[in-house]
Amino acid sequence: MATFVLVPGAWLGAWAWEDTARALRERGHTALPLTLTGLAERADQGGPQTDLDTHIADITEFVERNDLRGVTLVAHSYAGAPVTGAAGRLGDRLERVVYVDSAPFTADMSMMNLMPPEAADQLRHQVSASGDGWRLPMPPFEVLSLSSSLDGLDQGRRDVLRARATPQPFGTYTQRLAGPAELGSGLDRVLVACHDFRGLLDAGVPLLAFLNQPPWRRFDLSTGHWPMLSAPAELAGILNTAVS
Repeated sequence: MATFVLVPGAWLGAWAWEDTARALRERGHTALPLTLTGLAERADQGGPQTDLDTHIADITEFVERNDLRGVTLVAHSYAGAPVTGAAGRLGDRLERVVYVDSAPFTADMSMMNLMPPEAADQLRHQVSASGDGWRLPMPPFEVLSLSSSLDGLDQGRRDVLRARATPQPFGTYTQRLAGPAELGSGLDRVLVACHDFRGLLDAGVPLLAFLNQPPWRRFDLSTGHWPMLSAPAELAGILNTAVS
């Protein structure tokens, strides 16, 4: 059986993984959702100094403190950045990395690099106007839907997501990933692609072409960008297959 460390994306905490973690445990796996500094129940631990390095340290220290080995490290969305950084530090404690609607970051890349200048400027304005200069509130769903599929999130799930989301420390978006940021050569690499990301991969976007080639193993999931909320059992099934 596998040991999963489940890392949530922006605005989320360990709570977002609850249903998927339960389904994994029912299959006999160890499933350990993680909340990053400044989010959910750890919101009061965040501050202007919270950045990408903070979240890389959160993941690294969690694995080391619990003396975990043979770890399958799972990243959703934004978590692709700190998980990539942590993977470079954890060495042979890791058996596998799984990117859920995400991808590994390269050295000197930040979340802000992934969006057009006008969108980045809009986020900066939002942080300045309503985030005390260091927090990024979760945007309205009509804004999120411009770049991330909401498929599978009925009104009830949207209400839960809105109610439990916490502002993201903006330093985690602006800080660039320090190099080297290479995944270990012997590390098993898995991609779970949902609707929009699957479309980008199938369109042959050059920046993502490597994800369609070995050693990457790709699994497609017919739901939107938050599969742990919209299709938790199906996501657990894919994760189970990936480690079998």
